[in-house]
Amino acid sequence: MSLHEKIAAVEREQKTLTVYTAEPNSDLAERFETKNVAVQYKRLRSVGKNGFLVIRDRRGFRGAIGLTAFEEFLTPPVHVPWNPEFDSSNFRDLLALLDRTLFSSFDRRQMLGTSREIEDRAWRVGQGELHVGFQSFSVFRAQLPVYRRLAEDTNLTIHIYGEEDWQPPEVQNVTYHAETMDEIGTVWFLVYDGGGDDVQKCALLAEERDPNQFYGFWTYDPVTVDELLVHLRRTYG
Repeated sequence: MSLHEKIAAVEREQKTLTVYTAEPNSDLAERFETKNVAVQYKRLRSVGKNGFLVIRDRRGFRGAIGLTAFEEFLTPPVHVPWNPEFDSSNFRDLLALLDRTLFSSFDRRQMLGTSREIEDRAWRVGQGELHVGFQSFSVFRAQLPVYRRLAEDTNLTIHIYGEEDWQPPEVQNVTYHAETMDEIGTVWFLVYDGGGDDVQKCALLAEERDPNQFYGFWTYDPVTVDELLVHLRRTYG
């Protein structure tokens, strides 16, 4: 199953986000109302600015998030994992609650903020395989210092995928996959195998359908992560 096909498979999983608030939030609908996600509004004047969001899927209630916390999620911090100011615990809880929920209209900052949570998990575990595609090597160039430290200060094995529009330097424990296939040039992804622990497995997968506008999902489901790993290993070696 290709990366595009995996997004299409998640697209078939129906979810409903019900927002209880005094006034509708158009930004929320723009970012999460996709083919498989319906955003509904329930006016509840008593909550004032302290609205909340309820997530449901075909199995029923998944959880709830305060809108203040959710708005922080939409503008995530972009700190490297070893930065003392980096605390991804609250952000990680939100991501877990929205596991396999399709998003739309995420920009590169939001993609990078979400990527940092996966990088932080790989950094903390310190072993295993991390597969990363920033579409092209020239885009990866700005992240080279981050990945150099991830590779040199841990026991991680890192695979970087991209169109070869820049020649990256050799880095210990980093393998480059220069590819011309369509999915590599149009999909942003991070897939971490958990370093032998299913609980630590995670992935982010998104298509750039319009310039600087991404559509996709993240997941902590070990089966989905394993399927992505199998595809990357079989297709790109």
